[in-house]
Amino acid sequence: MKDYLSYKNYLASVHFSNEDKVFFGKLEGVSDLVSFEADNVKDLEENFREAVEDYLLTCKELGKEPEKSYKGVFNVRVPKETHRSLTRLAVQYGINLNELVKKSLDFTLENKDKVLKHHE
Repeated sequence: MKDYLSYKNYLASVHFSNEDKVFFGKLEGVSDLVSFEADNVKDLEENFREAVEDYLLTCKELGKEPEKSYKGVFNVRVPKETHRSLTRLAVQYGINLNELVKKSLDFTLENKDKVLKHHE
């Protein structure tokens, strides 16, 4: 798995800058840029939790939804042959390409440990 932190159902990507000798992170899935940093992992985790709490408090004070809104629509780029093969498969099963992709994504979410095993 990639390096990330989790707190109150919020995720942050984390990285290390060798040049600056600092760990830094960014809260993902929110409408605003929320970042944090520290020179050690323990402080990075604490600064992440503080960043989440501060962001949630700020959103509450502003009457704003903290989480990014998703339309449920996104573009996926695949090779032409993959596109063709998926379209043919959908036709063979009497569904459209969108439904096939949705089923594939649902399967991935339900079986993420098996599907994404080689990405660890």
